[in-house]
Amino acid sequence: MGHSIAARSPRQAGKGLPRIIGRRLLQAIPTLFLVSIAAFALTQLAPGDPLAARLDREALVLLTPEERAQARTELGLDQPLPIQYVTWLGRALTGNLGYSIQTGRPAIVEVADRLGPTLILMAGAIIVAVGVGLTIGVIAARNQGRVADRVLSSAVVTLVATPPFVLGLLLIFVLAIQLRIFPAGGMGVAGEPLTFPMLLRHLTLPAIVLGLANAAPLARYARSSMIEVLSSDYIRTARSIGAPEGVVVRRHGYRNASLPIITLIAVLITELLAVAVVTEQVFAWPGLGSLIIRSAQSSDAPVLMVVVLLVSVTTIAVNLIADILYSVVDPRVRL
Repeated sequence: MGHSIAARSPRQAGKGLPRIIGRRLLQAIPTLFLVSIAAFALTQLAPGDPLAARLDREALVLLTPEERAQARTELGLDQPLPIQYVTWLGRALTGNLGYSIQTGRPAIVEVADRLGPTLILMAGAIIVAVGVGLTIGVIAARNQGRVADRVLSSAVVTLVATPPFVLGLLLIFVLAIQLRIFPAGGMGVAGEPLTFPMLLRHLTLPAIVLGLANAAPLARYARSSMIEVLSSDYIRTARSIGAPEGVVVRRHGYRNASLPIITLIAVLITELLAVAVVTEQVFAWPGLGSLIIRSAQSSDAPVLMVVVLLVSVTTIAVNLIADILYSVVDPRVRL
């Protein structure tokens, strides 16, 4: 019976967080290895010839069979797929993730050049998603069954049923073309230095579209979680002793309802990368979206590999942060 939670000392509980971090980091190694194998096989077996991406059509037609074979040898495409993967893995462990077949630049540089705008867009979208989603969910939960709950729930269903590109085109038509409040696309004005106010104006519409696309599921989970917590015994006890409703909700409701929401936010952050590809195309945002599409069309496997690894590392890091936040919100998780 000495293994109960109550028998644990504070020192034992404090050691739980480093164990969580260490265990997650150890699990990340085989995960990244398996992801790299799957991604390498898919990018190499995808339709299309990498030579066609590196050379224009006229030059490719003029190549003799010997020159074509030599070009494939230089790219390592004449080797069996397992040998190609082992060669790539050996280089990757030394920091060499290959070169873009289309531009000849290091693949990691190609991705790094586009990563900044995507991170800016994702940060804005997360602020919108969390702010709007949690606000709607909490208000709907505190007004369960009333008019406010039904109106907000209908709005959430509408957001879930609206594709991001449709919402984006609608906002461009109304706010950019008709009212001319915000620019229709891009990250700045060509020929002018990028300033923070300019960046903020260009960021607003795509961040709203990307954020609202993820605010809807967050609002639904927040509502369900808050309703469950507000109907629990300890909430009824706090109310019965005369504690003000606002104090009960803030002190007991938010903290206990936040556990499933932390998990959902972690999932939404990784899903933002997928939705961002479409949103960036709609608003001509110079991020990873256009790079991914261009690389897929040209069979640029090295760049696609870097993107896949980036998404994998981001997913692992976000879930690790979620585990840490879990242990902060509820110390019992450390045990």
